[in-house]
Amino acid sequence: MVSMLYAKNTSKLNEPQIIAALSSHYGERAGKRGKAWFRLMENSNGLDENKKIENVNNFFNLLRFIDDIKLWGVSNYWATPLEFLGVNGGDCEDFAIAKYFTLLELGIPDKKMRITMVKAVTLDQYHMVVAYYETPGSVPLILDNIDGKIKPATKRKDLIPVYSFNGKQLWLNKKKGQGVLAGKSQRLKRWTDLNQRMGISNLKQPKLRME
Repeated sequence: MVSMLYAKNTSKLNEPQIIAALSSHYGERAGKRGKAWFRLMENSNGLDENKKIENVNNFFNLLRFIDDIKLWGVSNYWATPLEFLGVNGGDCEDFAIAKYFTLLELGIPDKKMRITMVKAVTLDQYHMVVAYYETPGSVPLILDNIDGKIKPATKRKDLIPVYSFNGKQLWLNKKKGQGVLAGKSQRLKRWTDLNQRMGISNLKQPKLRME
């Protein structure tokens, strides 16, 4: 996350400033959700990667699902993790983005993760998940808000990958394999816009209150 979220001269997120911003913008309960997020990261720090992804997946899956048009008044808005926590809900992109950035904070390398756009066959709509690769050639584990249990991609026949990205790269995916490298993730306008809005000074007010 961008530098303004971090305490001065340290690599640690500035907890008091973030909690204060959440409370100010979204209410007292948003501040409490922020504190719970920090406790999640504190309690997960010394754990192995599989336990970290399990804890983070379970934590964010407690938040509510709601369509962007109802919450933000626009058809497709990628909320920052703080906005997602602040309003207590979002759609599939918001779940995936919050999980991805939290796992980065917990020290999981960017190269082991991809935010993946898929076609959810059962729902007959596009959907977003996080894919975690233990090794470059391994079958990824899928972190999802629809099916809360983390499973290998081979067990998720209901998801057809379309494209995926992380902090550096963009891939066009096929049903099997790693996908075809298609350049830098900055090609995705919403991803670039999201990263530019990561600071606490850019927190957006929702159309619908979710407390």
